[in-house]
Order: sequence, then C-alpha cells, then structure tokens
Amino acid sequence: MFIHNLNPVLLKLGFLEIRYYSLVYIIGFLLAYFVLIKAVKSKKVKNLTKAAAEDFMVYLILGSIIGGRLFHFIFFNPSVIWTDPLEILFIWHGGISFHGGLIGAVVGYYFFRKKYDVKFYDLADLLMIPFAFTLFLGRIANFINGELWGTVTNVNWCVQFQGVEGCRHPSQLYEAAKNLVIFGVLWFMKDMKKLKKGMIFWSFVLMYGLLRFIVNFWRDVDREMGQILSLIMVVIAVYFLFKLKNSKN
Repeated sequence: MFIHNLNPVLLKLGFLEIRYYSLVYIIGFLLAYFVLIKAVKSKKVKNLTKAAAEDFMVYLILGSIIGGRLFHFIFFNPSVIWTDPLEILFIWHGGISFHGGLIGAVVGYYFFRKKYDVKFYDLADLLMIPFAFTLFLGRIANFINGELWGTVTNVNWCVQFQGVEGCRHPSQLYEAAKNLVIFGVLWFMKDMKKLKKGMIFWSFVLMYGLLRFIVNFWRDVDREMGQILSLIMVVIAVYFLFKLKNSKN
C-alpha cells in the first residue's frame, strides 16, 4: 500500500503557485508549437507558414480549454451550471474533459481553416504524437493531485488517497500507461510508408476510446459517462478508418 501525500505544487513564489498539472498544459502546448514550427521549416505541411502556425496555436489553446471546460460541466458536473455558473470561468479550480478538449480543438481548426488553406489531417496527424505524450504526463499530474482515483481494492500496489475512504486502484497511473502505449504506437506509425492521411489521427481516436473504456472499469470517478463517450469515439474512429482504407487517395 502507498499512502499518498504528494504535494501538487511544484514551486511557490509568494501568492504564485506553479502546479504540476498546470505545467503539463504548458509543456503540451510548447511541444505542439515546436512540432508545427519544425514542419514549417521542413515544408512538411502544405501552406503552413510560421504566422499560420502561431495563429493555429491560439485557436488550439482556446478551443481545447473552452471545449474541455464546457464538456466537464455538461457531462460530468451539470448541477454547477445552474447553482454556480461562474465556476465555469474559474479554470484554475480544475475540471477539464479530455473528450471536450479534443472536440474543442477540432472546432478551433474549423475557424482557423477559414483563414488558412491548411488541411485538417495534415495538422491532426502531426499533433497526435505530442498530444498522446502530453496526456501521459497529464495522468501523472492527476495522480500527484490525488484526484480521479480508482475503485476500492486490496492489491499490493493500492493507494490510500488523502480524504478518500478505502485503498484505491491508482487508475491515473493505469491511464498514464495507456497513453504511453498509444504514444509508442503512433511514433512507430509515423515512419510507415504509404500511410494515408488521417490514419494517425483516427488510430489515436480508436486506441484512446477503446483503452479508456477498458481502464475506466478500475476508475471510481466519472466512470460510466467516460465509457459512453469513449465508445462513441470507437464507433466514429472505426467508420472513418474503414472509409480511409477504401478511399483511392
């Protein structure tokens, strides 16, 4: 058994706190920006310029945060919308849905596409690899925060979280491992020859949805809704993967 007493604050400077979870977001967006700029220099993505990459980062950040925040309250904590709607604006209190963040990023691309002629799959395939790695770090941060714990268990590696009854599965670490596996598969796929555009993106959606559905059986918080949304991801991904496989391009 591991007794959880980890401090979620990495550094405190007066009233300013730098938390591990916040640091993950910063790292994730920096990785995305680095990958985009590298693609600009190598001319890997058609019509992608430095200015377009910088603009896209704005759409990506706003879309993922707004979408993730809205989904969190609509699907996982809807009562707050009626009892304390201003809480939605307090993003530093935590609470961002992965599913909403992904949809928000896609919506952000939609507005970006009105200004720049850059294909969706060109960007999506490129960013899924750093995205998967960021999700891996994010679940580690969830564990450090002592949130999103698993179901009660008596396995040797169970964790006693502060203020939580019973020893729990460290489901955050299970999800971190799942995201690391996805990252590894996508990293291998990027070097495959004759890989159709969109395959990396939809493979990510499929793997994440399927593995998240399985891992959620050991998760106590928001289990059922997370599984429902993940199954929807699987169905949509399978449809588009078959569509891409049968396409002539």
